[in-house]
Amino acid sequence: MSNSKTNFKVVLITGAGKRVGASIAEHCHKQGMRIAIHYRTSATEAEALCQKFNHEKNDTAIAIQSDLLTIKNHEILVDKVIKKWGQLDVLINNASSFYPTPIEHMTEKNWEDLVGSNLKAPLFLSQTAMPYLKKQSGSIINMVDIQAQRPMKKYSIYCIAKAGLGMLTKSLAKELGPAIRVNGIAPGIALWPDNTADFNPTLREKIIARTALKRAGTPKDIADTVVFLINANYITGQIIAVDGGLSLDY
Repeated sequence: MSNSKTNFKVVLITGAGKRVGASIAEHCHKQGMRIAIHYRTSATEAEALCQKFNHEKNDTAIAIQSDLLTIKNHEILVDKVIKKWGQLDVLINNASSFYPTPIEHMTEKNWEDLVGSNLKAPLFLSQTAMPYLKKQSGSIINMVDIQAQRPMKKYSIYCIAKAGLGMLTKSLAKELGPAIRVNGIAPGIALWPDNTADFNPTLREKIIARTALKRAGTPKDIADTVVFLINANYITGQIIAVDGGLSLDY
C-alpha cells in the first residue's frame, strides 16, 4: 500500500502510553494520522488512550505491548502495524529509561538498560522498519536530549546513550536518504522526571531561570515539533532543540 492510495499517515510511537509520548500521539491523531501506541509496562494508560482515539474516530489506533530491549520483538511489533494498516509512514523513537548512575554505584545492568532503551532499540527498530518506511518515503524522528551535548552530573550513562542517539540520527539520515528522512528533537524542560528526587523545587526554579524564555516547556511543544518534522519534506539529519533557549546558557 502507498500514500497514493491513502489519505492518512501511519505513525508508530514507542513509549506512547503516557507522558510526552502520549502527547505526541494525541497531537498526531488530531492531524488525522493512524497511531500505533507502543508500551512496555503502561498497559492501562496505553489501552485507555487507544480507546479514546478509536472513540473519536473508528479504527485509528492500536496499542501494542513490547519489550524493545529484546531485538527479536521488533519484527513482531512492526508486523502488527503492517497487518493493521498495510503501511508505515513514520517511526518515532520516544521510549527511554532515565535515572542517575553515579560512577561509584553504576552497574552493567544500568548500562544495558539505559543504552538499550535510548540507543540500541532505536537503531534496530529503525532497521526493522526501514523497508516499510522506504515504500512510503517516510521518516524517523528520534527523541534525543539537550544533555546529549551537555553532560549532567551523575547521569553519565544516560548522557552517553543520548549522545549516541544524536550521532545515529545523523548517520541514518545520510545512509537512508533519499528514501527516508531522519531527524531528532532535543527537549529541554518539557516534563519533569517522575522517577527521581534529583529535581527538587529549588533546582527546578534555577533551571527555568537559565532558559531564555524564563519558563518551562510542555509536552505539546514537543508534539508540535514532531508534526512539523513529519511534514518538513526537505529537512533531514537535523536535531532541533526545543528547550526555551536553555542550551544557550551553557
